[in-house]
Amino acid sequence: MMTSVSCDPIVEDEHLDTMEECAEPKGSPPPPQGAEGTALEAMRLWLLQLCTLPRDLRALYRYIRLKLKIHHAQKNDFSVPKIFQEVTRKQPNKVAFYFEEETWTFLQVDEYSNRVGNYFASKGIKHGDAVALFKENSVEYVCLWLGLCKIGAVPALINYNLRDDPLMHCIKIADCKAIICGKETQDALNELKDEEICRLPHYVANASQEEIKMKDAVNLNAALATVESSTPPQLKNVGFVDKMVYIYTSGTTGMPKAAVIKHSRAAFAAIGMRTMIGVTSSDIIYDPLPLYHTAGGIIGVGQTLLQGNSTVIRRKFSVSQYWLDCAKYGCTAAQYIGEICRYLLTVPEKPEDKQHKVRLMFGNGLRPTIWEDFQKRFAIPKICEFYGSTEGNTNIINMDGKAGAVGFVSVLFPKVYPVALLKIDEETKEIVRDANGLCVKCQPGEAGEFIGKIVKNDPVRDFHGYADEKATAKKIVRDVFVKGDCAFLSGDILVMDYEGYLYFKDRTGDTFRWKGENVATSEIEGVISKFIGHGDVVVYGVEVPGAEGRAGMVAILDEDKTLDFSLLHNAVTKSLPSYARPLFVRIVKELEKTGTYKLKKVKLQEEGFNPSTIQDYLYFLDGKQKSYIPLTADLYNKIITGEVRV
Repeated sequence: MMTSVSCDPIVEDEHLDTMEECAEPKGSPPPPQGAEGTALEAMRLWLLQLCTLPRDLRALYRYIRLKLKIHHAQKNDFSVPKIFQEVTRKQPNKVAFYFEEETWTFLQVDEYSNRVGNYFASKGIKHGDAVALFKENSVEYVCLWLGLCKIGAVPALINYNLRDDPLMHCIKIADCKAIICGKETQDALNELKDEEICRLPHYVANASQEEIKMKDAVNLNAALATVESSTPPQLKNVGFVDKMVYIYTSGTTGMPKAAVIKHSRAAFAAIGMRTMIGVTSSDIIYDPLPLYHTAGGIIGVGQTLLQGNSTVIRRKFSVSQYWLDCAKYGCTAAQYIGEICRYLLTVPEKPEDKQHKVRLMFGNGLRPTIWEDFQKRFAIPKICEFYGSTEGNTNIINMDGKAGAVGFVSVLFPKVYPVALLKIDEETKEIVRDANGLCVKCQPGEAGEFIGKIVKNDPVRDFHGYADEKATAKKIVRDVFVKGDCAFLSGDILVMDYEGYLYFKDRTGDTFRWKGENVATSEIEGVISKFIGHGDVVVYGVEVPGAEGRAGMVAILDEDKTLDFSLLHNAVTKSLPSYARPLFVRIVKELEKTGTYKLKKVKLQEEGFNPSTIQDYLYFLDGKQKSYIPLTADLYNKIITGEVRV
């Protein structure tokens, strides 16, 4: 049983959230040199510390509360199911989940997950065994993974959009001992001709016997109906540091990697979000995100399982239903991820845009170029953008709603949460080291790779890696600030201003150099997407024979071919420096997305700009005509032979 230590959120005085900005702007010049410069620098630092003191003290207070909660869970060896059991004991009849026209109480979720745990234990699934969970969002989805966790099994939460080789890879890399699918994902499994996977036990959830298409598959609904629900599995065998689930990286640059999520990390993510941004026990959470991913499945659902909130989940995200759902269920806090906010902005304005009770939105992926427009149109009092990866320890949050920022590092207490920006070589993208072989920190205004110090066995600072040990090793940098230490490499380029606020720039693999300058694709995407009415856009660099670096290319979704290329030229000329303006444009009918609403670009980059191998319309930036002109085979040949200089 849990002790009486509270896991309720911290509710701070509201006046702390109204701190006015008074630090230097991001572009402040460096201080003078010499004795006078030293004095001015000391004065500047003192003023910054004074101005950011309210924010930093507020953050420190919340972080200490969070650490105490996590320490309490660690000391008592609490797993997520153990915490949920206590939450259910206190409020068995409260609504845990809303789903379409269904309502599930905490007791119903607990009993269903008990049946799941007891059933699979009887089938030989034991502590540490991985079980693939491959189905669309539903309340049963949560109950299935929760029930498996109750017996110490490790659900592998597989993106239900995957097919063929990526799907096969996800099942094998986690060494799954069984597969649970939905009736809607049976066909994808039937198409796999792999003998090893075919031999695994298959269970179909949420299906009648007539709807089961898989040979020898078990009707899970019928099987669970015969299992005891009031007796929970042996939760004492599952602890704080055990593996809880595998969550796969989105696969924007290759095959998905199975990231290890322990009970400790899930507790930190869910309780941490609540504590830092001020979600209260009375809030109803709107979570339309995929439940196979951290944001929706751990942070969102975790508000119910670990904190006792009611949460609304959807089978799939819907642009047209987002605000209608929020109004229908009385949601007061809502989640977003990836390009969701941009998609919501593309819909024509209507009265229901503001006919809701949402006071707080939180997520990651809100572009700075649309932040204020989004907040104003939908009347959202506060937006808390966070930054982090499924597997990493570089998690930060913009808890005070600073437009465009993904989080901050305390000016006064920088060592409390050991994350940093490291200088990288502009050509090789490798970490820069000083004469002693240690890494070099970035100064305010300098872009660098974001890292987080690894502290073994610390629930906040440890990096648990992937199922693939080689992939784990690639994400660790050693001898960072002292010999022998190590840190997690985020793979992302961020920049910090003088107040300590951090802003996302790009992925390390997406940034390219052209004309001796670094080009951040995310900034160009923001400009062009806004110009075309918040449409889908991806920017990447392509090699041009004889030219150093990579030239910018943009793929634009324009199914109706309504894009005015002269106006596009004017927009990029007005908003972007010459080296950042895309030289090539590709008009596409479809842009591939990940399951977390991120646009893929690797394949587009590999295909380049050759009109003889690409069926889409291609265009080239013509400076003389001040427009983008069709890229013909003749023009292409002139470019690659150097006759037309770029």
